[in-house]
Amino acid sequence: MYEDFYGFSERPFQLTPDPSFYFESVTHKKALSYLSFGLQQGEGFIVITGEVGAGKSTLVGHLRNRLDWNSVTVGEVVTSALGSEEMIAMAAHSFGLEVDHADKAGALSKIENFLQDEARAGRKVLLVVDEAQNLTVGALEELRMLSNFHLGAQPLLQMLLLGQPEFKQLLSEWDQLEQLRQRVIAAHHLDAMQPEEIEPYVIHRLEHVGYKFRPRFEDAIWERIQRESRGIPRLVNRIMSRVLMKGAGEEREVIDDAFVAAVIDEINGKAPEEAPMSEYTPRSEKSGLQPMPTAPVEDNPAPEVEGYQEWDDRPGQDEGNALLDAQISAIEEAFAQRDKVIASLRREVAQLRDTPPAEPSDGSHDARLAAIETRLDEQERSLRHVLTMMIDYFESSATRNAA
Repeated sequence: MYEDFYGFSERPFQLTPDPSFYFESVTHKKALSYLSFGLQQGEGFIVITGEVGAGKSTLVGHLRNRLDWNSVTVGEVVTSALGSEEMIAMAAHSFGLEVDHADKAGALSKIENFLQDEARAGRKVLLVVDEAQNLTVGALEELRMLSNFHLGAQPLLQMLLLGQPEFKQLLSEWDQLEQLRQRVIAAHHLDAMQPEEIEPYVIHRLEHVGYKFRPRFEDAIWERIQRESRGIPRLVNRIMSRVLMKGAGEEREVIDDAFVAAVIDEINGKAPEEAPMSEYTPRSEKSGLQPMPTAPVEDNPAPEVEGYQEWDDRPGQDEGNALLDAQISAIEEAFAQRDKVIASLRREVAQLRDTPPAEPSDGSHDARLAAIETRLDEQERSLRHVLTMMIDYFESSATRNAA
């Protein structure tokens, strides 16, 4: 692999969050300040939002590494459209409490007793809820109710909510969340990195793995990488990983703008002479992926990727890798869009179920809504399965090439 060729101790541009690579950009520095302030208050909600890949999980991981584990207990829930009953059980499990999912009162009692024990031992308790945009209004209300636990005048639980931009919009617009909004003591939206931060970000990650100026980078590449990645850290990592992989394969000691442009063309699965995709056409349209439906969701099939090929019938290795990467990018984009559709629909479902019908109902409407949710769950699982298979194949293929 490229880390061996360039003498790195490990791969510096993994797509999965790693707090040890934390880079304090302007927006991350602000977010950390808000987090620190909020944690000092010891109550209420702290909200951090940002695009997919903006660095929310890395930021929280960095924060956790700075905490005094003798004085703070942290639980974490990664949500997948949890309802109100499930939210209570998941919160309990995050603190290591065994509860019966069907016994909400019992679960609440165990959580309260646990929080009181922690307070008596002099420890604060923080619950981190990731992917909060997937929560129903009912689940968010349950979280607000958990924040009511006190021991005397001392609040027992503080919560950090992480979400994509639509969660910020949800909090600001939904009347049912007014009481939760009043308890938000700190909030920050992670913006993209600024253009001048791309080079320091890349060099920071490289130095973490023992960078000794191999390879050298021409100044012109940073503007191109910023334009293609839009300043989103995960997309920068994706580009740099492919640049170094291809650079090692060609034994390059210098990475210039033309080389980076060619790599980006491969990532996007298009000919070099085409204009940058990010400036003109959405990724889903470029790849041949069918546009994501908005409504009615239940009447549309799951998206398909055109041009899909059997593994053993692909063209030359380089071309095959480029095609595979384009397909992965297309499915990632579709999956992100489908997440938004699912979250929006489920919020509507929750609102409808919280509002009693004006006329007596035979239950058919609820049954239809439940069927829609089931169908969307199946599509989500199917899409995630295909994405996982393709990423696994790509990584194993890259390993074979390096060997």
